Amino acid sequence: MANVEEMQCGSMLFRQEELQEMSGVNVGGGYVEVMCGCTSHRYGDAIAKLRVFPNGNLEITCECTPGCDEDKLTPAAFEKHSGRETAKKWKNNVWVINGGEKVPLSKTVLLKYYNEALKKCNRSNRSQGSKVLHRDEFVGCIECGKERRFRLRSRDECLLHHNAMVDPNWKCSDFPYDKITCEAEEERGSRKVYRGCTRSPTCKGCTSCVCFGCELCRFPDCTCQMCVDFTSNVKA
Repeated sequence: MANVEEMQCGSMLFRQEELQEMSGVNVGGGYVEVMCGCTSHRYGDAIAKLRVFPNGNLEITCECTPGCDEDKLTPAAFEKHSGRETAKKWKNNVWVINGGEKVPLSKTVLLKYYNEALKKCNRSNRSQGSKVLHRDEFVGCIECGKERRFRLRSRDECLLHHNAMVDPNWKCSDFPYDKITCEAEEERGSRKVYRGCTRSPTCKGCTSCVCFGCELCRFPDCTCQMCVDFTSNVKA
C-alpha cells in the first residue's frame, strides 16, 4: 500500500484541472495512472492503464484481453503489442480518453516529465561528450527467441544494435559479428548479467550505464520514434 508521502508525490504531478476530464484517473504510489489505448485497424482498440512517474518513466499494463499478462510495457512496446499497423509513432498512436474523446498522448500533459527527463539526459550527455557509457544490450531472434549480445562502445556498434532493435523481423542469421544460425547456443544466463557497467559488474541498469539517447546512439537520418524524439529535443 502506498504511504502518505508517496500519495502526496503522485497528487502533485499534475493540477487537478489538468486531469479532471480524463478517464480512469488514479493517484497513488508516487505516480498518476490513467486509462489509455491504441487502435489497430485490424484488431480494434487495445485498452490499458498508463502510469506516469515523476522521473519521466512511463509504464503500461495491457488489458486488451482478460488473460493478457503484459505489464510494465513502454509505450512503444504497447503500440507494437496492440498490433498497430503504423508503429514507431507511439506519442500519436497511444491515446487517452479526455472529455469523452480519444486524445493522443502528444496533445496531453502526461508527457511533461518524460520530455523533461529526455532533455535533461540530452544535456548531460552533451556535457560528458565521449564519456557517455553504453552497456551491452541483447536482441532476440524472431524465429528461435534466443538473445544475442551487442556491444555499444562506438557509433558503428551503436548503429548495428539500433538497426537490429528496430527491425521487427531480426533473426540470428542477421547477427553482424559472426555468421551464426538459430542452432548456435545462447549465452548462459550467468554470463548475461555482466554487461559492461563500470560501477558494478552485475548492474541491472543505472544512470552510469543506461543511456536514453545521445549523439552516439541516435541518428538524425533515422525515422524511428526514438531518433526523431532525440533530434527534435536537441533542436528545442
